[in-house]
Amino acid sequence: MVKRRSLQEDTVALKTKVKESSAKSENPEGNPDIRSLRKRLKRAQRKVRLVKQKEMARTAKKAGDGK
Repeated sequence: MVKRRSLQEDTVALKTKVKESSAKSENPEGNPDIRSLRKRLKRAQRKVRLVKQKEMARTAKKAGDGK
């Protein structure tokens, strides 16, 4: 079984791919490959934000229970 990358590692890799592809392409806005990479990047960023929100809510709930 293959070890999965963390969300942060995935977003960093996608950011570099998008930058490299955009630099190579003469029309990055019209390129469907770059568009799909950007979509994947946005999806990964949403997941990271969601995980952070859940973590903050969990720690806040723990702090509130201690009182």
